[in-house]
Amino acid sequence: MGSKAKTDSVGIFVAEKWVGVSVERHGERVLVLKMVLGDCLLNVFMVYAPHSGKPDEEKERFWNEVFYLGSCIPQNEMVVFAGDMYWHIGSSNVGYDGIHGGFGYGSRNTDGSRILEFADGLNLVICNTVFTKQEAKLVTYVAGVVKSTVDYIM
Repeated sequence: MGSKAKTDSVGIFVAEKWVGVSVERHGERVLVLKMVLGDCLLNVFMVYAPHSGKPDEEKERFWNEVFYLGSCIPQNEMVVFAGDMYWHIGSSNVGYDGIHGGFGYGSRNTDGSRILEFADGLNLVICNTVFTKQEAKLVTYVAGVVKSTVDYIM
């Protein structure tokens, strides 16, 4: 699974009680786990987006594919996107009311704008921006003076 170089692959651990659910791999960077929760079908997209240093064409291909896959999910099914998406959506929700709750962290980068457009196109919400958190609980990555957070889309 993944690339021959084993550098661009995504995976997921599933508890034994969920064995029998559907797991679909869409290339090396996208995996969709489908499971029944009560009377709902939950689609968990595990994605490993091309990082900031990758060419824009590669990023566009990736997000177009993920957008297509997400748009194929029926409206009555739940969707969660998780994984490593290399984004910084920032603290401002200007232009993205209803998608970004206004409680993000830091500054938005180009990839963060791409994610917000993606979420807008699929009518999704960046979950951890809809409530306040202490910085110590919001920041999930620190390297020297660089701090960032992980956002989840639903």
